[in-house]
Amino acid sequence: MVTERRYHHGDLRRVVLEAAVKEIGVGGPAALSMREIARRAGVSHAAPAHHFGDRRGVVTAIATEGFGLLHLATSRAASEPDTLLQIALAYIRFALEYPAHFDVMFRPDILRLDDRDLVSARDSAFETFYGVVRNSLNQPADAEFTGAVVAAWAIVHGFATLWLSGSLSLEFGDDPEALALLAGRGLVDLARVTAQQLPSEADERARSPGGPR
Repeated sequence: MVTERRYHHGDLRRVVLEAAVKEIGVGGPAALSMREIARRAGVSHAAPAHHFGDRRGVVTAIATEGFGLLHLATSRAASEPDTLLQIALAYIRFALEYPAHFDVMFRPDILRLDDRDLVSARDSAFETFYGVVRNSLNQPADAEFTGAVVAAWAIVHGFATLWLSGSLSLEFGDDPEALALLAGRGLVDLARVTAQQLPSEADERARSPGGPR
């Protein structure tokens, strides 16, 4: 049996994380156990606990890594033309490429929500996403921005979740890229319509007390 003595400290951590990701891919986060992680990694039963404490610590580390990967993907997309479309596609592609990470990133019941690395990675991941949505709506008011963000996130996250569950492929075929493009364009159209319906700055001044009559 391979033991952790063959690994450097950082390598062992990586091996344990990769084993946990594979275990999640097989049985989902609910079936994840420290014993099975150690078995798959080929290390002693104490090795995962030494690095992560417990199962929640392992899952939190995977989620943190996932948010880092999502941030990288959305940051690249934010520099391309048709930014809102590209960032929607980047979110969906990330989820399809890293399904195990995606499976745990949005599960507060199994994460250490106060973990500083997790909070930082999550904030960074969504900062770019939120900025693109805000810019697409021409700097809306806070309430309007919140509604737009929820709608945009629901579209891209819902698409990814439905595809990973197999539901979309049953109804619309086996080409996620083509279907994701349609979903992304739907998001852009929604943003365009929303932006057109938002009151302009001049309208707001006209409606305010003492404004033009």
